[in-house]
Amino acid sequence: MGLIQEQTCVPVISVAEARTLADLEAAAGPVEVVLDPATRNRVAEGREFVMRCLAEGRPIYGATTGFGPLVGFSGRDEDTDQCENLLSHLTAGQGPDLPTSIVRAATLARLSSLARGRSGVSVSVLDALAEMLKTTFAPAVPRLGSVGASGDLVPLAHLTQALKGRGYAYADGVRQDAGDALASCGLRPLELDGRDALGLVNGVSLTAAAAGLAMAQFIRSHRIAGLLSAMLADQLGCGTDFCDHHLLEAFGHPEAIAEAADLRARLRGTRPTGDRPLQEPYTIRCVPQLLGAVRASLGQARDVILRDLNGISDNPLFFPEDNLVVHGGNFFGQPVAFAADTMTTAVVQTGNLAERQLDLLVDPHRNGGLPPVLATEPGRQHGVQGVQIAATAIIADMRRSAVPASLQSLPTNLHNQDIVPFGTQAALNAFDQVRSLRLLHGSLAVALRQAIHVGARRPTAPACADVMERLMDAIAPIEPDRPLHEDVRRAADVLDDVVASQQDND
Repeated sequence: MGLIQEQTCVPVISVAEARTLADLEAAAGPVEVVLDPATRNRVAEGREFVMRCLAEGRPIYGATTGFGPLVGFSGRDEDTDQCENLLSHLTAGQGPDLPTSIVRAATLARLSSLARGRSGVSVSVLDALAEMLKTTFAPAVPRLGSVGASGDLVPLAHLTQALKGRGYAYADGVRQDAGDALASCGLRPLELDGRDALGLVNGVSLTAAAAGLAMAQFIRSHRIAGLLSAMLADQLGCGTDFCDHHLLEAFGHPEAIAEAADLRARLRGTRPTGDRPLQEPYTIRCVPQLLGAVRASLGQARDVILRDLNGISDNPLFFPEDNLVVHGGNFFGQPVAFAADTMTTAVVQTGNLAERQLDLLVDPHRNGGLPPVLATEPGRQHGVQGVQIAATAIIADMRRSAVPASLQSLPTNLHNQDIVPFGTQAALNAFDQVRSLRLLHGSLAVALRQAIHVGARRPTAPACADVMERLMDAIAPIEPDRPLHEDVRRAADVLDDVVASQQDND
């Protein structure tokens, strides 16, 4: 674990440790990043090697050359001019600002990569990034601009420009001139030369950070999906054959077996009513198989994302111990592109499950005789009718946005980048999708709570009953009708808190 917790509750992150998903989430607020002596020495040695190579007249991409397809032309004579040339032509992003949580996580990911000592940057660059992360400063970075090849060039250029006091940034959540934001946070504008600038922009750290944040939430949402499925089955009085260990062991998929075991633990103590159909709808009966498949995809994508967070996606790389400068394509973000698209597919199917479970719960023909849309006086009162309509819109938006980004390669950059992975768009899409999934789970939770109010039994399994108590404390019965948009978000927060506390106790 890279994340350490001090008594002051300020997270402390050591670059000597492997990056974790928890580190990325912690970076949303001020964090202390520790640069140990070994890291400083390694980075300084890499920097000295770069300067020695330049003095010897060795060609180094981006230091002695132009950028991209202009590599065959000489670069600027002065290092500072080379830096300005790079950042200026890449500051071309468009669209709304990315969430500051993603930008700060990307800063941490870039810092961790540069700390490996293979990028040839100055130690002062690492110090500046660490100082930034101690504050609430966050560069304003537009969403559109990266194709996920040659690194996240355009968004990371905006990030770097803000650190130099140009463009816009956030301080304490307020968008303002970047120079003013730096001053309010007690930070000095960053000074760079050509190699430093290229080291900051020439990796897929934004892609990895966005995918990592999406994965951290999806791990919680996956557990929430199993919990809500158990609560639905318990409140309806369903039997538990659908998660019987004999059944799932015969199925033969380890993740489905594990999912069924979790369901049995959540349903331990439940008392079936005996009046449900012999076979439940698939939204209950096939939960172990569906969420087991999600678990398998989630595990594979998580491993890929963590490898990316802890690798080096720069170009070129420097190996002073072997007197080597190696040019290549580590910045080609294909692994995370596939992982993020896989995550999106799994997220949307998990959303399909939640939306269909909500539909089951509000339908008087299938919910055990509860009133339509869980209204106390149907016609005079409308229960969760609006919540279901909004949930339908959310799942439709998720499905529409689920086209894999990693298949959309377009040649660009005078065919220097003649095939690209679009990993950044894949990662940002996954990030958006998991936020929508939270809202679907919040919607289902509000309906489960309302079902108790209109006659459903309280969960009989202690694990399910405990969660329902927390939801009932947070969400009042819907009588009379009232706006429910905040209730949905509040329920989603409760569910996140429940599974986070369970993870802490695992």
